[in-house]
Formats: sequence, C-alpha cells, structure tokens
Amino acid sequence: MRAHQVWRINGFTLIEMVTVILILAIIVVGVSSFIIFGTRIFIESSSVDQVLSQSRYGVERMTRDIRSAVPNSARINTASNGAFQCVEVLPIAASSTYLSAPIAPDSASNNASVIASNHSIVAGNWAIVYPLTTTEIYNATGTTAKRFQISSANIINNQLDIVFTASVRFTEASPLNRMFFSEQPISYCFEKNTNGETALYRYSNYGFNAIQPVPSSMSNRVLMAQNVANDLLSEPALALTPSSLITNAIIHIEPRFSVNGETFKYQHQVQVVNVP
Repeated sequence: MRAHQVWRINGFTLIEMVTVILILAIIVVGVSSFIIFGTRIFIESSSVDQVLSQSRYGVERMTRDIRSAVPNSARINTASNGAFQCVEVLPIAASSTYLSAPIAPDSASNNASVIASNHSIVAGNWAIVYPLTTTEIYNATGTTAKRFQISSANIINNQLDIVFTASVRFTEASPLNRMFFSEQPISYCFEKNTNGETALYRYSNYGFNAIQPVPSSMSNRVLMAQNVANDLLSEPALALTPSSLITNAIIHIEPRFSVNGETFKYQHQVQVVNVP
C-alpha cells in the first residue's frame, strides 16, 4: 500500500497575534515614556545650567569691576517705577605714586611726574588725585579739580612724565601721594524690557555725567544675564553702604534668578578695596 504524506502548516492564531501586539504596545509606551521623561529632564537641566552659568558670570564680572574701582566712585540709581536699577563705577586702569604734580595752592601746570607703572597709561586716560566724593569724580570742571585728562605719557628713567590737555591743578594732595588713572565709567543695570522680563546689562564708553545716567542715555550695551526675578522696588538687586572713616564703600549685590519654576538668589557684599 502507498503511504500518504501529511503536510502540517504552522501559523499564528488571531488570539496570539492580538496578544503579541498588546505586549509590543505596552513595551513601546514604556520605552517612549522613559525617553520623553529623560529628554525633559535633560532639557530642564540644561536650562538651569545655562541660567546658572550666565548669572555667575554676570555677578563675578560685576564684582571684579567694583573691587578695582576708583575710591568713592560707586553710585546707584533706581527708577521710581522700578524699570531699572544701575550701579556706576569708575574702573582703575593703573595707579602709581606721584613725585610731582600741580596741587592747589601751587600754580597750575600741564605736567606731572609719577613712578612708572606696570600697567599702560596712555593719552586719553584720566588722572585722579584724592577723590572723596562722587561729585568730585564725575563733575570735575574747571582748571582746579580732582580729575584731568592726559594728553601724553612718556617713560624716562623709570619715571612717567605726564602731560595734561591744559594747565591745571588738583584740589587736594593725597596723604600717600597716590594718583589713579582711569578710562571712562561703566554701569551695570538690571533692566525690565517691554515684555516685563528683567535682565542684567553692562554699559561702557558713554562718558562722564554729573548726574548718574539712565540706561536710555548710555551706549555700548552688553547682555550679561537673563531671567532676573527681582521686583526692583520691593526687592532691590543693588544697595550701597557709603564709605566711612572705618570702612570703604560696600556694594550689596542680591539678584534673584528664576528658571523652570525654580529660583536661586545671590547675596554678595563687594567692598571697593582701594583708598584715596
């Protein structure tokens, strides 16, 4: 007798297919949720890190400029509507000890001699002797004052011969014969834009002003940090403790930053270390 071959065809039943689809769907949902959660954590962490880096850079740069400022040059201006708050200082380019200088009641002269400094002193810098108030620094007018512009400076035998732009004389002598040299003032401003967001900016090269300038009148603005959360009227980001016979001026820097619902606040006290 002839044997019959039996062909058996293997396959999936509908129940098995549905079960596999359900299992794969569960796995895909779980994996995608994990990926989405991880991506969100990464993005939020990156945002926080970016704000931290910006804020740290802005505060450290401000701290460095304040510490190296001309004594008694710090002043703060806060808008009555809380739109901005600015601190202005006059950074020191170099300092030295003067050997001779025209000082009242001596006659006016356009020459002075100082010990050569390791830092460059060039034409256009300003020479300052014994600054005691911001008025003496920013509103120096006439031929008798405490700040005068330099026309030229030349080193001869380890001495720096300075020529002023006119015949002048300084109001008072420094007890230690100090002479500071500066460029133009700089300002750090916490400003609120039209969208109600507050950021930190640095201004430079806008010249000397008897009255502290507002942001709209200054030039060369550079963004230093964003996401500032201070209400500048109820929670000032800046405060000034004036100098006294015991201590130099102290700038209190207390900006608060906000990102992704989290806030962090700096509390710095920066002392102007230089003395007249």
